Amino acid sequence: NTPNKEFAPMGWHVPTDAEWTDLENYLIANGYNYDGTTEGNKIAKSMASTTGWNSSTTVGAVGNDQSLNNGSGFNAFPEGSRRSYDGAFPNESNYAFFWSSTENGSDFAWYRYLYNNKGYLIRSASYKRGGYLVRFVRD
Repeated sequence: NTPNKEFAPMGWHVPTDAEWTDLENYLIANGYNYDGTTEGNKIAKSMASTTGWNSSTTVGAVGNDQSLNNGSGFNAFPEGSRRSYDGAFPNESNYAFFWSSTENGSDFAWYRYLYNNKGYLIRSASYKRGGYLVRFVRD
């Protein structure tokens, strides 16, 4: 609730929703889909760390054969999210949530996430008070 509060280091910022879309499109167009194609969003494995995820039997999912993850070097680790009402981290090893700086109404903002049982980067909106990760982008 502090106006104009900044927490990014000088020369860095929290990516906008459009910058997340740019990253997604870049990874798809440059063959980072788990199957090597350049169409459709199948980039989650290329963004996920090679350890820490709950296992999955779904082909192309982040949790399936984790040794093939992180081709892009993004290295998303499944920290889950912090619940605002009790401070717990109930989704560790299943999810990696990342805020954007783009609001979706007065109480919501856009974010992206990876899920151990899916092969694509997912876009959604959530209450701003949710405890998600932040990745900075150089200005």
